Amino acid sequence: MIRTRPIPRRPRSLPEVHGTVTTTHPSIWRRMFAFAGPAYLVSVGYMDPGNWATDLEGGARFGYQLLWVLVMSNAMAILLQTLSARLGIVTGRDLAQACADTYPQFVNYPLWFLCEIAIAACDMAELLGAAIALNLLFGIPLLWGVFITAADTLLLLALSNFGIRLIEGIVLSMVTVIAGCMFVEIWLAKPAAGEVLSGLKPHLTPESLYVAIAMLGATVMPHNLYLHSALVQTRRIGRTTEDKRRACRYNLLDSTIALNGALLVNAAILILAATVFYKNGVVVTEIQQAHQLLAPLLGTTLASIAFGVALLLSGQSSTMTGTMAGQIVMEGFLHIRMRPWLRRLITRLVAITPAAIAISASGDEAVLPLLILSQVVLSMQLPFAVIPLLHFTSDRQRMGTFANPGWVRALGWIAAAIIVTLNLRLAVQTVAGWLAAAGAWRWVVQVLVVVFGAALAGLLVWVTFEPWLPARLRQLGRAAAPPLPVELEPRTPSYRTILVPLDHTEMDREVVSLAAGLAREHGGRLYLFHVEEDVTSQVYGELSETAEVEAGRQYLEEIAQALREQGVDAQAVLCHSRDPRREIVRFARQTRPDLVVMGAHGHKWFQDLVFGDTIDAVRHALGVPVLIVPEARQAR
Repeated sequence: MIRTRPIPRRPRSLPEVHGTVTTTHPSIWRRMFAFAGPAYLVSVGYMDPGNWATDLEGGARFGYQLLWVLVMSNAMAILLQTLSARLGIVTGRDLAQACADTYPQFVNYPLWFLCEIAIAACDMAELLGAAIALNLLFGIPLLWGVFITAADTLLLLALSNFGIRLIEGIVLSMVTVIAGCMFVEIWLAKPAAGEVLSGLKPHLTPESLYVAIAMLGATVMPHNLYLHSALVQTRRIGRTTEDKRRACRYNLLDSTIALNGALLVNAAILILAATVFYKNGVVVTEIQQAHQLLAPLLGTTLASIAFGVALLLSGQSSTMTGTMAGQIVMEGFLHIRMRPWLRRLITRLVAITPAAIAISASGDEAVLPLLILSQVVLSMQLPFAVIPLLHFTSDRQRMGTFANPGWVRALGWIAAAIIVTLNLRLAVQTVAGWLAAAGAWRWVVQVLVVVFGAALAGLLVWVTFEPWLPARLRQLGRAAAPPLPVELEPRTPSYRTILVPLDHTEMDREVVSLAAGLAREHGGRLYLFHVEEDVTSQVYGELSETAEVEAGRQYLEEIAQALREQGVDAQAVLCHSRDPRREIVRFARQTRPDLVVMGAHGHKWFQDLVFGDTIDAVRHALGVPVLIVPEARQAR
């Protein structure tokens, strides 16, 4: 009898790319290049179409007055993204996993749901921005553009199979083009430096509050905090304190450069809108309108083309990081691992619905308000990500010597206080508007506001004061730990019946060889199973008699006969169907094998979509062990 202790399962963030980038280079420049990347992926979220909408709105309506909001928001972003990176480097846990480790389920589920809403809101902004860009550059109707952009799921799925460095390189290339386009725009607009600098003086009016908070939400994006804490774990670093300290330094440099670059892009959009539209008394109600007015006001069509290209790239680059953030949040909070393309498709469908309804009902005029609303939603979710991050990175038990010093804690809590205060002001202002316009439904609005407001306030109070709550209260809703001693009794499996699906490829040799060895060792029987799926077999089934069917039958019989001559009990079975997976499962349920031995066909993502993924379908449908012989065995 073996007595052991269960090891807690610690799933990795983004396991397919976890620790895949080496950082142990002798040259400081190569090390810097190795660490560079995560912050650039994060930075694209700071220049997505939602930012464009808020920056255009702020510049066109209020001139340079809200430039200080961008600078303040960027300073907050650098601080919070640095803390997020430190959490991932030091603890090996992303922010979602840290929340799941710390909070009870009745807190984690609402936090996950709020984050999903934020990701969907951000995705709606990316969706609308890409659709607008397609409309501007190619004349595609906006509603059609919304549906076309849903196809980028396949693009993301294709890129994710080539590793994190390729994605980082593509995103960085897009960001470079976006920055170049905005530089051209500013060069054409020629803003006055003195007037631009005047916008750095803090100034806020009731009219500009909504846009200011939208700009804050567009800049300090909550799901980017979850994303950054996972992306830094794609780097392979040592486990010593010095290794982690070095990684933190390089990631601080990476974040500072990348996010200040994003600030320059956002500032350029706001300055462009203030210089071209505000000073000319032009009211911008649509992004399309901004694109159309740039050419006559600046005297060249180059401005309009650069605007459209930059907008298209901003939407496509942001959509990649949004999918990663959704995967991290779902796996971290719920421990549910979903295929990235399916996760992407679900998120995009959630985003398409309100966008398509709004455009169908109100036309193109609904796009800019939707974009700004999406960024307000992001801002409202910020406290529920920022406050846990501050607690976790200030915890010495969790972070050790890397825990936040006093001055960092002070700056962090000041940023959190500003975010919460501005959100409360906006909430009061928005609710007052709802009540004024509700009429006879005023009481319904009041009930909903009280219920949801109380729930959100309670959640915010919990995450804020959780470290100081009594231990018994903090354990509410948490699953009881399993008993430590676990008794394991060694068991030798017996494979008396082995099912071997074959597909007439080179893999059959390896599969049959391995299965025959097991059958000989255990005295078992082999079922050599093949499904003919040509057109004749699909139509006539067992009545099919073609040269191809006969060759397949002879192929199986030759293998079975050779095995029988070697003393292995083997039986050949040939079936006809258009769905091999269903036939394998049907035959397995009929014969009840102790083991299924299958060869990996070596299909990649696109081939699996076209030809199907037989192994996973069989493995999930049967309650017996499935031994998969990888394609790499052929080379050995």
